[in-house]
Amino acid sequence: MQRLAKGITNFKTIIDENYYYVDKTGFIKDVHNEAVVLYTRPRRFGKTLNMSMLNYFYNVKHKKYAYLFNELEISKNEEVMQYQNRYPVISITLKEMKQSNFQEQMNDFKEIISGVIGNNTELLTSDKLNELEKGKLYKYYEGEVNLAQLGRALLFISQCLEKHYEEKVVILIDEYDVPLQHAYLLGYYDEMISFLKSVLSATLKDNDALKKGILTGCLRIAKESIFTGMNNFSVYGISEEISASRFGFTPSDVYEILSYYNLLAYEKEVKKWYDGYVFGKQEIYNPWSIVQYVNQATKTSDKHPTSFWANTSGNDIVMKYITQANRKMKEEFETLVNKENIVKKIKPELTYQEMDSIDNIYSFLLFTGYLKICRKVADGTYELLIPNEEVRKVYINQFQEYFEERKSKLMEALENEDTRNINDILDDILKISVSYYDNKESFYHGFMLGFLSDYEILSNEEAGNGRLDLVIKPKNVLVTS
Repeated sequence: MQRLAKGITNFKTIIDENYYYVDKTGFIKDVHNEAVVLYTRPRRFGKTLNMSMLNYFYNVKHKKYAYLFNELEISKNEEVMQYQNRYPVISITLKEMKQSNFQEQMNDFKEIISGVIGNNTELLTSDKLNELEKGKLYKYYEGEVNLAQLGRALLFISQCLEKHYEEKVVILIDEYDVPLQHAYLLGYYDEMISFLKSVLSATLKDNDALKKGILTGCLRIAKESIFTGMNNFSVYGISEEISASRFGFTPSDVYEILSYYNLLAYEKEVKKWYDGYVFGKQEIYNPWSIVQYVNQATKTSDKHPTSFWANTSGNDIVMKYITQANRKMKEEFETLVNKENIVKKIKPELTYQEMDSIDNIYSFLLFTGYLKICRKVADGTYELLIPNEEVRKVYINQFQEYFEERKSKLMEALENEDTRNINDILDDILKISVSYYDNKESFYHGFMLGFLSDYEILSNEEAGNGRLDLVIKPKNVLVTS
């Protein structure tokens, strides 16, 4: 029985070591006639594996690995197979660019560029490049370049590769928007988007050395903010039918996996937990969660689905929205968690700065996999729903984490007799939890009893000539003589 490629994103490793592989090589046919194209999908939906596959297919330096595609779908396409291992390829990922400030991000990008040259050291001794060009490559390799030069690095390296190999260059950029998300969260968004705009414009817009450029990410960042002037640019997101089945698993894919691993008895539960996405008109399962589930079910006695995608990194944006939710948004989140629809306008292109608008938040949650479209109500307006039980757990867990954090802070403030902080924390909790119209003392009393239910609580305890509303009993009592 084949092993499962749990967390493996290298195409060669999966094929060479005979891991179970769901054939997505038809994606190569999709990109064959594209010039510059962006594919947007939620995280953990196979973007990095597909980019690795493109690298092994197109890269002139990987001719000895041509066998990887034997017997796969693309091998039957004679027209596309003529281009196998024909081009120099630059393949980078920005998914680890998550630093706390802009300068550290630039240091990361310098390392990425140094790695590109390290993968193409033949350029440093090429007789087709002049000494000035080779000297410049050494400076990039050592990271001895300024910000403007760094923004033109991919352009310059592609020009050198074209000279050396006498073929135009395929450029693969995986998770292009990760640096923007972290810059938005940490307060240096303007610097980051200005830099990334210079990189992409120089590399993809008027680069005569470019054969094709393929990008992946979660979001379709507004064209005017980052892809200005790219008339050769296509975008295929979750609403487009093109390449709809190339990322994630289709129902037939999942049926074959469950059948192969003798798990068809759990098909309905698997569907409830991991299905529910719709790309174009194609029903899609979360591939990460399917692989994790099958791995668990084949190695342990536990065959029941649980949350996997919810435990991966990337839910900080949802937490941000929950903690900053106004009353309308809180009510809409409750509606969603209760498995009911909400109706919202969806903006197909965004900038991260627009995320602070409550209506644009739902566009972001849709594109990143936290919501799905049920049906179109009008142009640009849709019924939205949480796609499955696993994603529903994300919302529930984030609410629970929020309240647990506030509960811990409240107890600390009580122990320190910090009345001002106690008032602030209670105000914060009540604003997100209860309505202005729930204005009876008995309601607040009951609410606090529930909120502090993890502790040993006495309610309306007699004391002297009156009663104490709540008494929180200490875990340890210090007795002195």
